[in-house]
Amino acid sequence: MKKFGYQQANTDHTLFIKHRAVMDLLADTPIVENHKLDVYVDQVPTNREIYQRLVGRLIYLSLTRPDIAYVVSVASQFMHSPSEDHMAAVMRILSYLKSTPGRGLLFKKNGHLDLEAYTDADYAGNITDRRSTSGYFTFVGGNLVTWRSRKQNIVSRSSAESEYRGIAQGVCEILWLRWLLAEIGFRPNAATKLHCDNQSAFEIANNLVQHDRTKHVEVYRHFIKEKLEHKLISIPFVPSSEQLADMLTHAVSKRRFEDSLDKLGITDIYAPT
Repeated sequence: MKKFGYQQANTDHTLFIKHRAVMDLLADTPIVENHKLDVYVDQVPTNREIYQRLVGRLIYLSLTRPDIAYVVSVASQFMHSPSEDHMAAVMRILSYLKSTPGRGLLFKKNGHLDLEAYTDADYAGNITDRRSTSGYFTFVGGNLVTWRSRKQNIVSRSSAESEYRGIAQGVCEILWLRWLLAEIGFRPNAATKLHCDNQSAFEIANNLVQHDRTKHVEVYRHFIKEKLEHKLISIPFVPSSEQLADMLTHAVSKRRFEDSLDKLGITDIYAPT
């Protein structure tokens, strides 16, 4: 047992030294654009226990750092068979965090408690099983309060379908927040805006006539239709350039990433003024 413990410690130290150079580099985004992270036949395996420990800690950190929500969601998909490429991606997250220790949410008093949300989906973005990734941001009083990035459970047959499933997830979060606000004495008096940038999904949601092409998402359609009729939500169209949830579905450029952080109210207390 002592010998095994020594070997394990030695392996951990070797891996740490191997990736130290990556950690010392300052990354301006938590993940590179157009990454091809996947499980390949010829991949070089890495220490699974170390990978799982690192990703497990990052999952907890993403509860307060929405800027790493997407990449942590991606990294967590390879917990059972991580490779050197996956470990390098995790090390980039650590490099990004090291370069932005003071970055976080800044809550401001905006004089209202309006509730709104942004939802988006990346159609067939996963190169392994072609499932889509959807995500949402919700705001209360102009401040970001909840967010999520998640790969969908089934394969969507169109971008409208993947967006529509993402909208349904956003509606569920809105309903929970509306209930929570009502419980503490701040009942919303208007329909909650849920911003969508997919024209087809927007038209389906706002057209209550039966569509043959939506039979495969019939449950979602009736669920959203009911909330629209009860005026609990409204679904306005938003241009893709103003879709804040874009960074929850795929890797974006540095410029788009920084612009989104600013609009989300994520600031760096150590940044020069």
